[in-house]
Amino acid sequence: MEKTKTNPTKASEWLNNADILTEALPFMQKYAGLTIVIKYGGNAMSESSSIQSFCEDVALLKQSGLHPVIVHGGGPQIGLMLEKMGIETRFEGGMRITDEKTLEVVELVLCNKVNKEIVTKINKAGGKAAGISGKDSSMITAKKYEWKNGENDSKEMKDIDLGFVGIPKSIKSEIINDLIKNDFVPVIAPLGISEEGVTYNINADTAAGAIAESLKAKRLLILTDVKGVLNSKNNLIEEIEKKEVESMIKEGVVSGGMIPKLNTCIHALE
Repeated sequence: MEKTKTNPTKASEWLNNADILTEALPFMQKYAGLTIVIKYGGNAMSESSSIQSFCEDVALLKQSGLHPVIVHGGGPQIGLMLEKMGIETRFEGGMRITDEKTLEVVELVLCNKVNKEIVTKINKAGGKAAGISGKDSSMITAKKYEWKNGENDSKEMKDIDLGFVGIPKSIKSEIINDLIKNDFVPVIAPLGISEEGVTYNINADTAAGAIAESLKAKRLLILTDVKGVLNSKNNLIEEIEKKEVESMIKEGVVSGGMIPKLNTCIHALE
């Protein structure tokens, strides 16, 4: 009788997946039937294989009885498109300054590229995802972001107009809940629209926090490609208090995209 040969690479993948499932099982059992919001950062999408792995994990969570809601970023992808089009990219306090031309690129990349790619890969992994923008049916009503000194990495007091950068004013959680009830994984692009019909670019961390609050989600997970919050000696901080966050931002220890992440976590705790 001819012996069946096993591909060593495939066998290794199966064993690795089995180990992951064993570790994840307590989490899946604990949160079965509950909603978790996952913010998937653009920096965490650097490789196609990492996106595929993430989407397979999301499909598995859904099949295990959890209700994942994905809010995605797309910063690096937007930056590349802006560079190709010769449009300057500027940031303040981790927020992209967004003029009309930049807003068009942001909407194009988030809705037509990043969102569709995540939806397609979740579906290929056996899930059932539905892509939606915060603008759709005015799901996210937004208002203009007003710059506040002390919430950014600048030590000087200054007034800055971030352009079409907004923050959520209200969320139509029933739209998301309807998708969940119909067994979909909502995949949300962080755009919003004002009561006057103005489109706003919303930081994905901020959007994820507001959506988690509106859904009364059990967990808010923020995925990124960095270790976490680092101190002045570049060491990882595993636990941090609100007053420490405010101090580290003012002193410039924490800067860039980590600022809206921490502000979102503080707001969620409040």
